[in-house]
Amino acid sequence: MKKAFQHILSLSMAFLVMLSTMSFTVDKHFCGSHLVDKAVFSKAKTCGMQMSAEAENHCCTNEKVSVEGQDELKISFDSFDFHQQLFITTFTYTYFELFESLPKQVIPFKDYSPPLLVTDIQLEDQVFLI
Repeated sequence: MKKAFQHILSLSMAFLVMLSTMSFTVDKHFCGSHLVDKAVFSKAKTCGMQMSAEAENHCCTNEKVSVEGQDELKISFDSFDFHQQLFITTFTYTYFELFESLPKQVIPFKDYSPPLLVTDIQLEDQVFLI
């Protein structure tokens, strides 16, 4: 249960970081006070009425809402001084060397079936470990 909770928590934190750094635009097209179309990441479809640039009284309006993500999480490796870079590289190298894989164990009798037991030999001979 604890392992499942940790997985759920780590996934939710990853999605939170991803959504906080992502930016997107919502485009809306209104004809009067009626919402005709709403689009995310693309341009909203118009209602088909031609709007001239000289017309003073526009019945159609376009509204664009931009949500900007944060850029504070982008840390470059060059901003560290030499001692910090040296510590990070040695730490990652030693950390990955901890988890080297073990050689595959060969079990020579894996494909053989065990012998059939007709009687229990220990009970028959009355030999018990004390």
